[in-house]
Amino acid sequence: MTPFRDDPGAEMRELFFETSQELLQSLNDDALKLERSPQDGEVVRSIRRTMHTLKGDAAACGFKELSELAHKLEDALAEGSAADAGALVQLSLSAADIFSAMLVAYRKRTTLPDTTAIKQMVSKLASGPRATRSKRKATTSKNSGVMWTEGERKSAGAAKADGKSIFHVVAYLDQLCAMPIAARQMVASQLASIAQVIAARPDEQSATHAKKFDFLIATSAAESTVNSNCVIPTVISHAECFPHGVEAAASADIARGGAKFPVPTEKSGVAPETAGPTSVAENILRVGTERIDNVLNLVGELIIAKSMMQQSMQEFTRRYPKDPLRARFSDAMAFQSRVLNDLQRSVMKIRMVPVEQLFRRFPRIVHDTAKSCAKQVKIIIRGQDTDVDKSLLDAIAEPLTHIVRNAISHGIENPRERELAGKDPTGTVQLDAYHQANQLIVEIKDDGKGIDPVKLKAKAVKENVISAADAERMSTEEAFDLIYRPGFSTAEQITEISGRGVGLDVVRNVLMRMKGTIEIDTTPGQGTTFRLKLPLTLAIIQALMFRIEHRLYAIPLNAVAEIARAQESDLHRVDTTEVLQLRNRVLPLVRVGQRRNSELEPRRDKIFIIVLNLGERKLGLVVDALEGEEELVIKAFDDHTVSTDLVSSASILGDGRVVLIMNLAAVIERFTRSGTDVSNSGSLPRATDGAAPEVRQ
Repeated sequence: MTPFRDDPGAEMRELFFETSQELLQSLNDDALKLERSPQDGEVVRSIRRTMHTLKGDAAACGFKELSELAHKLEDALAEGSAADAGALVQLSLSAADIFSAMLVAYRKRTTLPDTTAIKQMVSKLASGPRATRSKRKATTSKNSGVMWTEGERKSAGAAKADGKSIFHVVAYLDQLCAMPIAARQMVASQLASIAQVIAARPDEQSATHAKKFDFLIATSAAESTVNSNCVIPTVISHAECFPHGVEAAASADIARGGAKFPVPTEKSGVAPETAGPTSVAENILRVGTERIDNVLNLVGELIIAKSMMQQSMQEFTRRYPKDPLRARFSDAMAFQSRVLNDLQRSVMKIRMVPVEQLFRRFPRIVHDTAKSCAKQVKIIIRGQDTDVDKSLLDAIAEPLTHIVRNAISHGIENPRERELAGKDPTGTVQLDAYHQANQLIVEIKDDGKGIDPVKLKAKAVKENVISAADAERMSTEEAFDLIYRPGFSTAEQITEISGRGVGLDVVRNVLMRMKGTIEIDTTPGQGTTFRLKLPLTLAIIQALMFRIEHRLYAIPLNAVAEIARAQESDLHRVDTTEVLQLRNRVLPLVRVGQRRNSELEPRRDKIFIIVLNLGERKLGLVVDALEGEEELVIKAFDDHTVSTDLVSSASILGDGRVVLIMNLAAVIERFTRSGTDVSNSGSLPRATDGAAPEVRQ
């Protein structure tokens, strides 16, 4: 295996590990495009460009094995024909997998994976009839005696990386032609109309006694078109066109846009990059997320300091209302506030990335899973421009993969079953992402057979997960909760994809760690939608602060629809739910905190109802007093900091008070399960003036 050295190239290799993931994703995308459009030559050229970039970048980092394999694959793709589209697709997908495994081995410094299988695929593709013809012509071209300069080979290498074909054209002078110089100019002009003429031999001064002319060209035209353009009656008798095997210098690979690394030298391992005329400055700076987190934490501290200054300024104004310094302090504070707000928004945007970075891997996952299950499935992606915190995006990657695979293996029927049910033989999985209030919503929807609660309970009884008596008493919602039981699976048989009882329990555990929830909407025979709701665990938000039982809490302001004032006598109870009649609409209410003893404690005369947006529904949160709006820096808790999941994070006010950020998702889930009083499963932690929150010992 390629040895690692403690040299300045370590940072370069880390950059390669990151950028190579983008190249492999492009390779997967192009392979799937080629499967849909086998005659699309531009897709094949795009795959070759990816291989070319991987080859150059790996060589620059000293990863010889990966570079050599990429070189073999690049040549194989150049030799494959349209009839080989299926083989090219399989080769490209296999290449993406083996390259990914090699990158993991390089990063962890472990043994490289076996590449025998993919090399056999390359050899099989290279042994086709077109490959034999190409090799013969390339050999003829190589033996023609023409030497191209280093600069000409660099230009040819750059053009080849752009997807153009490189040809060595030999035009033979007609015996009746008495003007070789004019003939050379005519052929060059004809070639220039369909190609980029990189070089020509001999030059005009030496063409007086020439019998043939050699041209090095880059073109998208077919070989036959090149030949026909060269033949000019009484001037050029015939022409030959040979595919040219460009073996450009390593520096040419680096000068090519997309290759980003310098060539290692024996002395230092890293040499400065010499930008050629075709190189373009990369306007991207890659920074580790931990550095961004540090900056974000500092911005948060500045915001707390701003709040302290504002409170001090208010106290100064009350004491010295006519002091001439008051206006100057106010102007300075206003300027500082504007700059700090701009800084805050800029830093937050750095951490936000489009969800497309996660979604774009799923076409390959759907392709492979459907193939394994012998099903026909297409994927629809929406909301890919929705911005998400990078750490959140990484955390939901595994849960999404579980759900998508389950949708195909459990939900989508096979083509025959779908036809009998009057459906399109090809099933659909749809991914969607959007923001709702203070949450990120990710939906995974399929048009399969849905989840039948009756069958679900029967399978659970059969596997001794529940008793028959429990099944009889279970509601539909409780039946759906069975799919999250560890070890329980609805699959009829165990496969590589499903049936092992590992999956959705992992999904819910991951979401719970992120203070998120998962919902299921299903209709038997029509399909299922899994809806993931995730809070923004690290952010700087505008919040509404309030008190419940003398404790200070806050919720994101964008989750608030309105605030209503009411008397305790205005509240009514319907079954187990407390409600309020609000403008001809019945609003369900939820209380948090300790359970009230209505017989021992007097009813309060005045309360406030914070009306929360829940999509198309609304829910009223009963609070004792309002504290106003404040810009808060959210600091997420880990699993062992607080004794309840009803709060997810905290912040510090300018006067030193601790305010707890309520986890609305958990509050709503508790309300759905147990009714109006969500304190049954544990009280909220305290956060009184100047006191730290109550934590688990």
